[in-house]
Amino acid sequence: MKGKGYFRKVKVLFDHPNPFLLAHGGFQIQIEQTKKALEASGIEVEWLRWWDDQQKGDLIHYFGRPQPAYIRQAHSKGIKVVMSELLTGLGSRSGMARKAQKIFMTVAQNVLPKEFTARLSWEAYQMVDACIALTTWEKKLMVEMFGAKPEQVYVVPNGVEEVFFRDLGSKVQNPKSKYLVCTATITERKRVVELAEAAMMAQVPVWIIGEPYRKEDPYYQKFLSVVRVAGEMVRYEGGISDREKMASIYQEAYGFVLLSSMESLSLSALEAAAGGCALLLSDLPWARASFGVGATYCPVGRKEETSKKLREFYPRIGSTPRATRPCSWVEVGKQIQKIYLELLADKTSR
Repeated sequence: MKGKGYFRKVKVLFDHPNPFLLAHGGFQIQIEQTKKALEASGIEVEWLRWWDDQQKGDLIHYFGRPQPAYIRQAHSKGIKVVMSELLTGLGSRSGMARKAQKIFMTVAQNVLPKEFTARLSWEAYQMVDACIALTTWEKKLMVEMFGAKPEQVYVVPNGVEEVFFRDLGSKVQNPKSKYLVCTATITERKRVVELAEAAMMAQVPVWIIGEPYRKEDPYYQKFLSVVRVAGEMVRYEGGISDREKMASIYQEAYGFVLLSSMESLSLSALEAAAGGCALLLSDLPWARASFGVGATYCPVGRKEETSKKLREFYPRIGSTPRATRPCSWVEVGKQIQKIYLELLADKTSR
């Protein structure tokens, strides 16, 4: 069977362990945009309904790390399992820390009761039918840390919505603003307080766009106190949900900066790259793997070091490298669609 009728024969179930209502973030966007892209290409996608024992599906795409029993039960019903997990913390640790973790995992698997280690689901990487990594760096971690088979790990980056590729020049009021834009949740790992303090020291104007997880968060309150004394060096008015407005902001921005201590693959950095921004990113493996020579990198360190890097980056933006065009979500959907169809070839060829 070929063509659109072929795809209609395939049903994919999306599953994720954490309710979106408890925390907004990039993973939610990734899941929702992937679903839309797959549906646009003809793949039938449903949210897995845990209460519905009559629901049917050929494949479960699990966003997270499923337990071994979950995978075995799916396989017993003839359902393939694809796993997408963000290795944000692991991927940002030092080489020594990862080596120590690997030693601990090896010892634990040989010494601790199977019932205990099963809850950590390390072997999920070896049991699922395919893993999808956002970067080559995450693929390396999946293989080296968890024993995933290299041929079963596919690298598919996050995508960018079409609006960020459009020329919105007519809607941009100013040809270029003076601000480096930072789009991030106001939380510790995004290091927006440290960025704001470094911008004040460097006298480099930054515009921070984002919301906290909780308004009462002490880190958010500290951020607001820094903003109040920063004057025109730090602009903050909250988050912006209008996607066309965000696209216009990136296109008129002087540049983009994100100095978080850990990431998997920043959606905002991809959107800024689509808008033609020069990128200043934390010098972490995810960033190097994603943008290579198309970005400038800043060590994750003291605000004095960050301030120095901002002073170096800001006046040279006109001559700094630009990232290659990121994928659209439509292109991402096609890549994932291909993976599904390879896994389900035996079913759909009957």
